[in-house]
Amino acid sequence: MNVSLFQDHDSWLHRLDPRTKMIGVIMLFAIILSFNHPLFMAGISLGILAVAFSARSLSALWKLRYILMLLVVFSSLLWPFFLDGPTIIWSWQFLKVSQESLLFGIAMGLRLAAFVMASLLLLATTRNEEMTNGLIKMKLPYPVAFALSTALRLVPTFAGAGATIVQAQVSRGLDLESKNIFSRFGTLIPLAVPMFISAIRYTNLLAMALESRGFTPDSPRTLYYEPTMSVRDWATLAVLTLILAVSLYLRLALGVGVIMPGRM
Repeated sequence: MNVSLFQDHDSWLHRLDPRTKMIGVIMLFAIILSFNHPLFMAGISLGILAVAFSARSLSALWKLRYILMLLVVFSSLLWPFFLDGPTIIWSWQFLKVSQESLLFGIAMGLRLAAFVMASLLLLATTRNEEMTNGLIKMKLPYPVAFALSTALRLVPTFAGAGATIVQAQVSRGLDLESKNIFSRFGTLIPLAVPMFISAIRYTNLLAMALESRGFTPDSPRTLYYEPTMSVRDWATLAVLTLILAVSLYLRLALGVGVIMPGRM
């Protein structure tokens, strides 16, 4: 089963240098961390969705829509019980929910969803080989770059193996439709055993394949794909730098976009 997130389109985001996209995601993370108000986080999330739409990569985000929704829902439900605020809207014995803690919980859910969407957008518009070469061009040691690229390559492989195992068990009579979500999790737990066995087998085959080809991480290498920075890459980084500077100024100097000042 193919669960690769990469979307092979000829969009402006696909044509950017992989270094630009990786640095841009880091800067976007900093922008996301600058605010903890739900309105600002909603605006950032909508901006990420707009970029994904312009890059024709919304389908990559749609694959993990349930995870994104669960992040927002669980954060909105859990955070209010662990924070105190001056405006109490519900209380029962020792449990209290304030307006500020509720808004903060929604903002944290949107923040987590924004983190995931930004990362998915990077994976949806950047080939694994491009990311590896970009890391090497950023002077990262080749063994580290190779390990990171291999880890990214194994994620969809393991996810596909897990989906195949689930489909095989469903074809053998496993019932996942007539139960609630908690019962489904209990049913899926025994499937972790063949999943782990499949992962160990695949990593062992990968190690043998690398050894049989004489793979040596420290050997000098040449790159088939040479990433080059263009004007649009520098322009993209300049725009993101400006947005980050404005975000930091709003948060640190003016205190805008903050629902609970003592928390990030």
